[in-house]
Amino acid sequence: MQSVMDTVFGTGFDKTDVPDLAGRTALVTGGNDGIGFEVARALALSKARVLLLARDEDKGKEAIVKIRATENPDADVEFMQIDLGNLKSVKEVADKIAKQEERLDLLIADAGVGVNKFDVSADGIDRHFSVNHLGHFLLINRLLPLIRHTSTIPGAPTPRIVSVSSELHRAAPSSIKFASEEELGESASNDMPMTAVALYARTKLALILFTKYGLVERVIVPNNDKILAVTTHPGAVHTGQQDQFKEAYGQVFGTMLKHVVVPFMRNPEQGSLSTLWAATSDEVEKNGWQGKYFTDPGQLGGESNMACDRELGKNLWELSERLVKERLGPEGLLPWAKDAQAQEPGKEAEMSQSVNQPEVSLA
Repeated sequence: MQSVMDTVFGTGFDKTDVPDLAGRTALVTGGNDGIGFEVARALALSKARVLLLARDEDKGKEAIVKIRATENPDADVEFMQIDLGNLKSVKEVADKIAKQEERLDLLIADAGVGVNKFDVSADGIDRHFSVNHLGHFLLINRLLPLIRHTSTIPGAPTPRIVSVSSELHRAAPSSIKFASEEELGESASNDMPMTAVALYARTKLALILFTKYGLVERVIVPNNDKILAVTTHPGAVHTGQQDQFKEAYGQVFGTMLKHVVVPFMRNPEQGSLSTLWAATSDEVEKNGWQGKYFTDPGQLGGESNMACDRELGKNLWELSERLVKERLGPEGLLPWAKDAQAQEPGKEAEMSQSVNQPEVSLA
């Protein structure tokens, strides 16, 4: 059992190794439950200001109560309701954060639909793709000026963007090209229905491709940004996502499957460690692990061949931009380039011009 193995041998890192984060601000999507909750709790207990983003307001507020009921009753945690499957909601929440917050040091993209049946989002796009990837794509885009501003604050540690992927990215069908919206339908390109695992795996592949060939190669390196972007695998973790088996496979078989697999899984606290390590450990920057994928604290993962396909990364980027602009209009995305953002009206321009510090390349 994975949880037993972790208990006996450990991973060499636990939440007590998270450094003092006083003065820093972190954002965690899906922070109301499971891995996201454990990440948010650990960051809050390490004195970071934490923005907890989730769709369920009641669970979000309950999560804050739980966090404050532990070692830090004065934890600075704020809940913000967001529907990552609704691009309009994502844009509104991101722009509100950009206006109200003075800095954003850590962005943890954890929220997602688990192994579940096909459905569509509020924007009429595959729900898995919308929530797990596209909503985070837009969220990061709209908050990038604030993250860039944070990187220029004297003495500020390098901001980080950590996306929670999965070893299940290896199960993504080889037919995936990310070439069109039609491909995101219920059937793959060979007209065979996409399985619940394949739908999930496709999005976890997308998160790795977006980080490596999008954020790093297209944005961070060309703009000489002092920002780190990485992906993590939490391990097989028993969270509320296993309840989605019932939707994917029916009540009877889904329940049976849940009871079979859960004993072999890590608990959410154990599952949060790779992400907490990637978000806070000095090793990441010291070793130049920009754009890397980690399967455990300090352990580089070997991505699948598809996750190392630059052409797939290009297709994904272009498809993601197209989908956002088609739903929100040409102004739905901010320019990714630093110089272009500086020309944008509003707080983005003010932030980009407020501090004149030399940039440091992480390439």
